[in-house]
Amino acid sequence: MTKPAVKIIVAGAAGRMGRAILGLASRDPEIQIRGAFERADHPAIGRSVGELIGVPSLEVPVHPDLRECAQLGSVIIDFTQPAALPHHLEIAVKARRAMVIGTTGLTIALMEKLHTASKKIPIVQSPNMSVGVNLLFKLTSLVGSVLDDRYDVEIVEEHHRHKKDAPSGTALEIARQIAKARNINLETNAIYGRKGITGARKRGAIGIHAIRGGDVVGNHQVSFISEGERLELVHKASSREAFASGALMAAKFVAKKRSGFYNMHDVLGL
Repeated sequence: MTKPAVKIIVAGAAGRMGRAILGLASRDPEIQIRGAFERADHPAIGRSVGELIGVPSLEVPVHPDLRECAQLGSVIIDFTQPAALPHHLEIAVKARRAMVIGTTGLTIALMEKLHTASKKIPIVQSPNMSVGVNLLFKLTSLVGSVLDDRYDVEIVEEHHRHKKDAPSGTALEIARQIAKARNINLETNAIYGRKGITGARKRGAIGIHAIRGGDVVGNHQVSFISEGERLELVHKASSREAFASGALMAAKFVAKKRSGFYNMHDVLGL
């Protein structure tokens, strides 16, 4: 018996991630694109999803009102901006729609709102939806627990010139995983770049550095460096489809839930 398709609504449909998600979803028989949303002044309003991704048969219009789109599907996928997310969340809760949230740069206050909303609707939130990156989170936690603070940690992330937040949510999550594994406070041990006469490196510090340029999709390198050896974990994304694929996996997962707060580790069973 064929499983019913998961009906999705994509917020930020005309953005880089929105188009990647829609393109991959259009080829997935387990997904049905039911809605596409953009801000009211966006030039994509009134165009079809098919026009955005080169699939003429997809006549779903890009809509300026998420409230109306929310009535058409069961899962809202959001890769937009932190400032827009509270409004989208409010709509999702009122419409009782599940959410997959890949928006980065979320504040502690906004994360608290997500946790509160998850008592009413199911939410999958992750700073990175890639399967490979979520394995990287797991690996960095393992390595951080085995290699103690005799191993200095440096995290370097690279993204395209248009990325607005720094360091990336992925780099911060890597740092959080290591700090948790070592049972240290990230706030007091993180170093965000260096300048001037910084003195000797503090034992236990976690260095986090951001590079911006060109069209880099996303690269992350984690180095554990001692006086006798160096261990590096590296993830390089060559296409946004890596993130889009994870987002669709999350949509299929969350569509089966009634409420609760989940991450990609839950989706992947890690």
